[in-house]
Amino acid sequence: MANKKKSKKWLWITLVILGLLATTAALSLWPRNKIPTVSRGTLERFPQFQSQYVPPRDVVVWLPEGYKTGDSCDVLYMHDGQMLFDATTTWNGKEWRVDEVANSMIQDGSIRPCIVVGIYNTDDRLAEYFPTKTWQHVSEADRQKADISKLTGDAYLQFIVKELKPFIDERYKPLTSREHTFMMGSSMGGLISLYALCEYPQVFGGVACLSTHLSMAQLPNGVSGDAWAAGFRDYVDQHLPETNSSLIYMDHGTVDLDAKYSLYQDELTRVISYKYWDNEHFTVHVYDGHGHSETYWAKRLDVPLLYLLGK
Repeated sequence: MANKKKSKKWLWITLVILGLLATTAALSLWPRNKIPTVSRGTLERFPQFQSQYVPPRDVVVWLPEGYKTGDSCDVLYMHDGQMLFDATTTWNGKEWRVDEVANSMIQDGSIRPCIVVGIYNTDDRLAEYFPTKTWQHVSEADRQKADISKLTGDAYLQFIVKELKPFIDERYKPLTSREHTFMMGSSMGGLISLYALCEYPQVFGGVACLSTHLSMAQLPNGVSGDAWAAGFRDYVDQHLPETNSSLIYMDHGTVDLDAKYSLYQDELTRVISYKYWDNEHFTVHVYDGHGHSETYWAKRLDVPLLYLLGK
């Protein structure tokens, strides 16, 4: 019996490592020189966007069909930008299908017009998507294990808020207030999105966090996933924006990595619900049979889009 439990434990650890590191490990196989294309709308590309906060990375901006500069529209910032539009350019041959789904919903009037800013990840993805101030909410012993210089989520968000957003606002002239500015990501991208809402509630009016890696298992710096997870919940408890002042969408599936998220999501849901957030401003969905990949996020992308951008 002990050997069986041990085998299951190591199988889970292996799955977590593979799931979290797959994107980074496969970057060397990703066809970096191939420019993504879209089947709906247009895609503008800004290679190696420079920053004083983080290393340069590509940024792409998707514009819906019929868009003209200065049109009244919302802005959705999305992480892992190379995975959003064109499966022929991704490391795993999968994509979010953002152009098809968003364009269709804009055309049928179910969501407000929006542009989507896709921010490419880098080899430092795990560090950049880590909610830095979680470090302040773990035990003193765990703090001694962590190298805070390697937790760069704060710098990544400064890049978005202080450099990228002003560039987007100036170039495209969208609606710029928090009520029209949103963020979406999956897995670690879900973590940094919720963190962004807590850190910059004056900038973002809502976030969508898909398959959020709330277990924080197998993250760097030698601290256990449960310690990080408890620390993050404590951070959210202390820094969540004013009740019902924003929109928070969260979800997870029931297969592979997502199968382990239910308990952690339930614990975070209790933290947020205790502050009396209602269903119009905070919602959690569970998708039976969905796993941890772009294929599944594409299948349910319409739900968070409607929640954030519905008319």
